[in-house]
Amino acid sequence: MTEDARFEDGREAPLNLGALDAEDLQVISSLCQDAVFPASEMQWQRKSRRFAILVNRVRWEDRGKDRHAPERVRSLLIFDTVQAVASQGVPKGDPDTILSLLSLSFEETDAPSGHINLTLAGDGAIRLSVEAIEVSLRDVTKPYRAPSGKRPDHGA
Repeated sequence: MTEDARFEDGREAPLNLGALDAEDLQVISSLCQDAVFPASEMQWQRKSRRFAILVNRVRWEDRGKDRHAPERVRSLLIFDTVQAVASQGVPKGDPDTILSLLSLSFEETDAPSGHINLTLAGDGAIRLSVEAIEVSLRDVTKPYRAPSGKRPDHGA
């Protein structure tokens, strides 16, 4: 019997990270910079107070390794303790609209509560009102070659 390939076969481990404070959130933000996803891959589960997005993120952690062409990987970005969700500049009614995540930031209101802001390309934004920062990022597929063959470049 044959087995499916595993992450370990490529000597790379999938990311599985959590954030419980603003500093941790910045690490996840840097790993999710330039992640793309269709609007249909966002889901707010009001009863369980969870907001989740299935993103195609750039494997920034692989930067500098000569053995790979630029890669992306599908990852679950999950926000817990979400009390409310608001958006601006996010087209409603078209689930196939492709969105690009630029950054995540935290704005404290009444510690530990606050707003997690998801800044999107094209002046879009999503604001999550949270009881506390409780975010996870978990790779759920094997990495794949970026369709463009390039890493995004912000002219730094």
